[in-house]
Amino acid sequence: MTISVAVNDRVRTMTMEPRTTLLDALRDELGLTGTKKACDRGECGACTVHVDGRRVLSCMTLAAMQDGKHITTIEGLERDGNLHPVQNAFIEHDGFQCGFCTSGQIMSAVAMIEEVKAGWPSAATTDVARPFSIADLSAAEIRERMSGNLCRCACYPNIVDAVAEAAARS
Repeated sequence: MTISVAVNDRVRTMTMEPRTTLLDALRDELGLTGTKKACDRGECGACTVHVDGRRVLSCMTLAAMQDGKHITTIEGLERDGNLHPVQNAFIEHDGFQCGFCTSGQIMSAVAMIEEVKAGWPSAATTDVARPFSIADLSAAEIRERMSGNLCRCACYPNIVDAVAEAAARS
């Protein structure tokens, strides 16, 4: 089957088996290896990408279902040779150790900040009747909103600090 998607603002056409995951299409068909293949069953978040601006586990998503959509991978975050503010915050706060989960963590953090700006509550939000804002973003909120991303090196305090700083700057 053939699909056409905009990956990192570039229209790409791919022919693949209907059972091909978005993760495999990105890595094997397009050579975008920044999105990591770890658990391959939706448990770790290392494969997180954005589809039409929303975070998606690419190992659990069929590429065929993404026809006509806009996909952003970690390779597509930089602009004009400059890192995304979340990427810079991860560097400043040493939000990684081995680095394997980092692309998924960063992609989740970028989407999470946009969700907060849109006023979306989380399971940790204390007052869901009131629109949520960046000012409400506590460490507990960040941990809840990033709970779909695992770090086996236990860099969580640094990741939370990096996300908090990037959110405050946004």
